[in-house]
This record gives sequence, C-alpha cells and structure tokens, in this order.
Amino acid sequence: MATLLRSKLSNVATSVSNKSQAKMSGMFARMGFQAATDEEAVGFAHCDDLDFEHRQGLQMDILKTEGEPCRDEGAEPPVEGDIHYQRGGGAPLPPSGSKDQALGAGGEFGGHDKPKITAWEAGWNVTNAIQGMFVLGLPYAILHGGYLGLFLIIFAAVVCCYTGKILIACLYEENEDGEVVRVRDSYVAIANACCAPRFPTLGGRVVNVAQIIELVMTCILYVVVSGNLMYNSFPGLPVSQKSWSIIATAVLLPCAFLKNLKAVSKFSLLCTLAHFVINILVIAYCLSRARDWAWEKVKFYIDVKKFPISIGIIVFSYTSQIFLPSLEGNMQQPSEFHCMMNWTHIAACVLKGLFALVAYLTWADETKEVITDNLPGSIRAVVNIFLVAKALLSYPLPFFAAVEVLEKSLFQEGSRAFFPACYGGDGRLKSWGLTLRCALVVFTLLMAIYVPHFALLMGLTGSLTGAGLCFLLPSLFHLRLLWRKLLWHQVFFDVAIFVIGGICSVSGFVHSLEGLIEAYRTNAED
Repeated sequence: MATLLRSKLSNVATSVSNKSQAKMSGMFARMGFQAATDEEAVGFAHCDDLDFEHRQGLQMDILKTEGEPCRDEGAEPPVEGDIHYQRGGGAPLPPSGSKDQALGAGGEFGGHDKPKITAWEAGWNVTNAIQGMFVLGLPYAILHGGYLGLFLIIFAAVVCCYTGKILIACLYEENEDGEVVRVRDSYVAIANACCAPRFPTLGGRVVNVAQIIELVMTCILYVVVSGNLMYNSFPGLPVSQKSWSIIATAVLLPCAFLKNLKAVSKFSLLCTLAHFVINILVIAYCLSRARDWAWEKVKFYIDVKKFPISIGIIVFSYTSQIFLPSLEGNMQQPSEFHCMMNWTHIAACVLKGLFALVAYLTWADETKEVITDNLPGSIRAVVNIFLVAKALLSYPLPFFAAVEVLEKSLFQEGSRAFFPACYGGDGRLKSWGLTLRCALVVFTLLMAIYVPHFALLMGLTGSLTGAGLCFLLPSLFHLRLLWRKLLWHQVFFDVAIFVIGGICSVSGFVHSLEGLIEAYRTNAED
C-alpha cells in the first residue's frame, strides 16, 4: 500500500514538473525567445494546448455565472489591461458594467441592445468636439504665425483626420479565416496591447494620465474664459477677473453631485447651436468692416518665440481622438467612419481658417487672446454672456469624464484599487468621495485664478497632451501593431508625423511655459 502511494505521488510530481516546465517555456517563447530544441518546441505546443483548454474552461465558467446577481466574496476583479490569449481572433468582452458597455460599444464588445447612431450623428459629435469654444483663440494664433498659421490650421486638420483613422485601424486584426474583426474597444486597450506582454497596463496608465490632464485643463480653461469674458463685458463694475472666476465656480459647484449627464446632455445641442450663432455674429461684424481689413498685416514670417504657442492652440482645437473608438463602435455602419472623418475635418478646416483670418484682418495687431474681447461694448456684452452660459454648461462634460477616469483608475472596488470605493453598497456617493469632487472643482478655480491666461493655457495643453494623443501615440501604436502590414508610404507618414509632432510638442510646451512664467512675473510686478 505504501509503495503504491509513493508511486502515485511520484507520477503526480513528475506530471506537475513537466507542465510547469512547458508553461515556463511557453511564456518565454511568447516574450520573444525562440525554442532551441525540438523537445522545447513540443513543450511550447503542449503548453499552448493546456493554456487554451484552461482559458476555455474559465470562459465556460464565466458564461455559467453570467446571470448570477453577485460575485463570490474575495474574488479579485480582472486586471486592468489584461491581454487575453485568444485563438481565431476572438476579442475579450469587457467586464460587466464597464464604461464601454455603458457607452454602447458595438460589435463584439456588447451594446447590441443599444441604439446605434448614423454617420451624420457621429459627424455631429465630432464637429462638437473640434468646433467648440476654443476656436475663439485661433485669430490670436494668426497674430503670431501669419500665413504659416493658416497653413498649420489646414495641416493639423489633415494630420488629425489621418491619425483618427489609423487609431481606429488599431482596433482591428485579422483572424485565422482572414476576416478583419474588432479585438479592442478603446484607446486604453490599444495602448495596453502595444506594451504587452511585459508591461500589460503601462500604456493604459499613460493614456489615462494624459486624458485626465487634458480634461482637467479643459475645465480650467472654461473657468478662465468665463472670468475673462465677464470682466471684459462689464469693465465699469468694481469686480476683478479673479472675482468673476470665483462667481463662476460657485455656479459650477453642484457639478460635484452629478451621477450622470442626463440633466446636462439636453442642453448640449442648444449650446452648440448658440455657439454657431455667435460665430456668425462675429463674422458678420467683421464683414461689415471689410473695407478696413489690414491685408498688409498678415505676415509671411513668424514670431519664433510665440509661434510654437500658436501650434499648441491649433492642435488643441482639433483634439477628438479620445472618444473616437467608442464613437466608431456605436455607428450603424462602421465602414462609413472614414467618410465621416473626411467631411467633418474638411468643414472644420474651412470654417476655422475663415474665422481666424477674417477676425485677424479686422483687428490686426490689436487681436486679443479671446477674439470677442475686440468687439464693441454693446455687442461684446451680449455675445460674451452667451459664451459664458455655454462655457458653464459645457464644464460638467469634461469634469464628469475626469471624475469617471479617476474613480475607475484609483477608487474601484477590489484588491488592486489604490483607495476605497467612492460609492457605498446602496450606490450612494460617500462623503469623502463628494469631498474629493468638490476639491477638484476648487482646484480648477485655483488654477484659473493664478494662471488667468486663456491662450497660453490652451497652447500648453495642446502641446503637452493634445500633440501626444493626436499625433505621437496614434502613429506609434500604428507602427507597433500593424508594422508587418503597412506599405512604405504609410510607414513614412507615421514616422514623419511622430517626428514633427514630437518637435512641435516639445517646442510648444517650452515656449508656453516660458510665456506663463513671464506673464506671472509681469502680474507680480504690477
């Protein structure tokens, strides 16, 4: 009996040892190390079979427990950015309740019961992102760039349209049957795939940090522009720009209580239409002064010190790459995505170029950071009040998105979370979670008070995160994931965009930072 028991234990130990060796060899093979012998190659294949069977078993378990109302206590959530080993090009489904499912991502990522949007509706969303309030700073970019600034508006539109398309291309891969299938669902998933297998979550964290910075800076810009517009609309009142910013923030404080954007989204269309009306009013006033246009003031040379700031301003006005994967996943006909990107960016390029040129020709060297500050007093007050209302109603959108990213990254339930969850078991926001949201609102106020320079902040943000998310990362991801399938001209375009984007990003960031330091010193002396 003892001999039989020892024999069984020996067989089990040998089997476990063989499986472990095969598992380790397979892991090193997937990391890039080649098999040295036929025995190792057999071990790799055996490991792949074991790995596939194990994951198939896990998948069946997941399907069996999918309808259960709760999970076992102590169960860990899936690791963020976990790259599942798949056969046949199948894509892993996002966890239940994920943001992508909430957004109704299409295809293999859930959302089959969500209503899809047409290409026109998708184009309207893209237009809202790239035709927002920040076009008010484009005439200031022409002031320092002249005709080169106009060329840059066209160039940025072309590049952002191209990088948006290649970013969506990174969502797809060919399966064993040669069919192109959607295997990723977000910008973060693309970044994680590029850094796998050694650093499977690094790329997602970098994208999340860049996204948070851009969203928070957008909130700060809304507070800055609100204070600036109100101050210049009522210069006779004994209220400073900082005081107007504080008043605007007091109005925005209820944003900390937001659980969803249903109450805010209904104003989105109205705000966008109001903004187009304002742009038309500004252009109409400029056309009324067409006889006095200063064509001779449009320069063929640039201000070397201030033009890089203009690059950041122009790039920031085109940023939309963050939400493009979700938008494409929600389209009824994803094949129409390229056409939609073409006409939206062509329209944006034409409208932005005309608006910037006409406004600059009207005021020439007197062009201010926010172009509506150049309007006569009677018109300026009306236009600026509408713009302030639009800014205040637009603030909750990036604020809520920033809060969601922070909560998802740092405050989710589970052992991998850095901090406890912000919500209780009943779904109510905890007091300390509400305090953190209020602190974020106050932080945007403090930044707006101490750095009240709309164009410089816009240039800094565009150079830091705008260029990275729109130029650098999409081209890098495209090269990393689709290198073997790219033609030579595609490789050339990606490398050229990465190099030019890197130079513009560094130079714009440095000069914007220098401009902010100089402006801060000037304010301190005054």
